[in-house]
Amino acid sequence: MLEQLEQNACDFRGKRVLVFIVAYNAETTIEKVLARIPQSLHTDNVEVLIIDDSSKDETFTRGLRGQQKSVFKTTVLRTPENQGYGGNQKLGYRYAIDNGFDIVALLHGDGQYAPEKLPTLLEPFLSGEADAVFGSRMLEKHAARSGGMPRYKWLGNKVLTAFQNRVLGTAFSEFHSGYRLYSTEALSQIPFERNTDDFHFDTEIIIQLVLKGLRVAELPIPVFYGDEICYVNGMRYAWNVFKTTLRARFHQMNLLFDRKYEVDSQDYQLKLGFLSSHTLAITAAQPGNRILDVGCGSGYVARELARKGCRPTGLDRYVPEASLISDSVEFIRWDLDRAEFPVNISDFEQILMLDIIEHLRKPEAFMDQLRSAAACKRPEVIITTANIGFFVTRFMLFFGQFNYGKKGILDATHTRLFTFRTLIDLLKQSGYNIFEVRGIPAPFPLAIGNNFISRFLLRVNQALLHVSKGLFSYQIFVRAVAKPTVDNLLVETIETSAELLRTALVD
Repeated sequence: MLEQLEQNACDFRGKRVLVFIVAYNAETTIEKVLARIPQSLHTDNVEVLIIDDSSKDETFTRGLRGQQKSVFKTTVLRTPENQGYGGNQKLGYRYAIDNGFDIVALLHGDGQYAPEKLPTLLEPFLSGEADAVFGSRMLEKHAARSGGMPRYKWLGNKVLTAFQNRVLGTAFSEFHSGYRLYSTEALSQIPFERNTDDFHFDTEIIIQLVLKGLRVAELPIPVFYGDEICYVNGMRYAWNVFKTTLRARFHQMNLLFDRKYEVDSQDYQLKLGFLSSHTLAITAAQPGNRILDVGCGSGYVARELARKGCRPTGLDRYVPEASLISDSVEFIRWDLDRAEFPVNISDFEQILMLDIIEHLRKPEAFMDQLRSAAACKRPEVIITTANIGFFVTRFMLFFGQFNYGKKGILDATHTRLFTFRTLIDLLKQSGYNIFEVRGIPAPFPLAIGNNFISRFLLRVNQALLHVSKGLFSYQIFVRAVAKPTVDNLLVETIETSAELLRTALVD
């Protein structure tokens, strides 16, 4: 065992490790915690930071006394005012990042978590297997109860963890251990400073790691409950954990927006296999038609159209990566807010504007220009857009929520918002004949996975569309044809009349 610890000490030389001790009213335990840090970790690259969160006792003084006895380079700080459990962690993690540490290990000043386990908990970092490591009291079946964890805390931990795993799609043995180790690279990728200053900071930072797709490992730790004072209000803590977990899930589903959970890229996804704007548009496309896909993005829909036998041309501000471009799809780089079109609109039988009109600065002017550019050909225009009248948006507004996010109805890049009536009015006033209007249900399979629940919700949503499209449609689907402009119609009238006149003279 000693040989293994010595080997670990050698392994740690390549990385800078900060052992960070959060402390509040820990005058009787802080020196003991400091003394229990294994000396096998003693190298120039391992340091200790104690932050006393404005304790009401002699924690800071005892920390300084422990500093004098410790073999580790130790820094003792005291906050000017109490920051709370989460606020104290923010300071320590920022200190670790700013001072060039590679790993920060969190300990509690009351001694509840065993410093002796640090070498073991550091191993996943050294082998490159984890971005964060949690010491779990629940991995070993009876460890928590035999270590003195009160039954109500054990039960609360199990219930909350099961709920969080279910909501977030994770499989942790527990969310509520305070024994944490993070790579500073991982911390730099998440907005932990936006988290609460309260005790559910630990839950929020786990969620951020999960949403970012970072690797989290769990290892068993011993459980010790002594005579330490607990400052956590259990019911309040459970309620806060419940709320923040649901809020994170709603953020993922684009029903709410919370900046602390804005960590994943959320690339645009093709919505196939269920009733959606993409499936309706692809179904409406006729094989052999030349189709203009305005605002095509990465060209997912255009490639599906090519497979169907259509001849698509994609327009977008950014041309997709070469690996995404198919030989059967033409892509043209073009800013949708420009006045002129880079192609002859009359060459196309159908024009797709899927989730585009809400991004335009002047959608009325765009539709006018499209109608004029179509001349006498008058291609079919297929438009989809988010329905701001969706019942979830109305419900959120009732409770004062109207915050923009990365995706969904309140996408931050949307410049205009539409209901069925306002979109139809825009098209009619721009000179379009509308021949199909449909409501589209929410994309439950994308939000919660393609499973029994999402398919059931999809069927329920589709049934509710018959009750009220305006209330239960997540998106609006419209097919229309532009009327000829007066100028184009006059030219067509003159040309037709001239042809009729020539025919009459010949006869």
